[in-house]
Amino acid sequence: MITAIDKNTALVLIDLQNNIVAYPTVHPIDDIIKRSAELMHAFHTAALPVVIVTVDTYGAPWTHARKEAKQNTAPAPDGALDITPGIKPRETDIFIVKKTWSAFHETGLHEILQERSITNIVLGGVATSLGVEGTARSASALGYNVTFAIDAMTDITIEAHDRSLKYIFPRIGESGTTEKIIEQIPGA
Repeated sequence: MITAIDKNTALVLIDLQNNIVAYPTVHPIDDIIKRSAELMHAFHTAALPVVIVTVDTYGAPWTHARKEAKQNTAPAPDGALDITPGIKPRETDIFIVKKTWSAFHETGLHEILQERSITNIVLGGVATSLGVEGTARSASALGYNVTFAIDAMTDITIEAHDRSLKYIFPRIGESGTTEKIIEQIPGA
């Protein structure tokens, strides 16, 4: 349940890019994109920062480490890393390219948010248990209030999505629907 949204809050949308939204997900991706766009509109209306995070793991050291799951280590094809057409960022938005699950790891995002006195981030995007959770864990460690837009995120398996919502997110922040978050945004 959301108790408050700080007046210095930023929206952080994770990996809403062509190659990621093309994966099969447990919730209709068009609904996730629509709700993410609604959040973006509310943040723009309230003159609050919007952060668009994309992922490009090509050349990242972790992709070459041993693991059981197969990793794609090839460069992304043309257009794969482009923001999905349903998301319409503004030139004034903050654009971050990450190489890992966390939008904070070696991206400068923390410094950018600190320059703007941000104390709270609202998270949405794909995938719940990967980029969203990875970013949330880092945000929590850095002392941000974290708010999860639970109907503006999805995953590739229901088990992974539900695990994050049920066990991890309550330890990190507060969760609510897009509608409830927008109701709490100062000036929206």
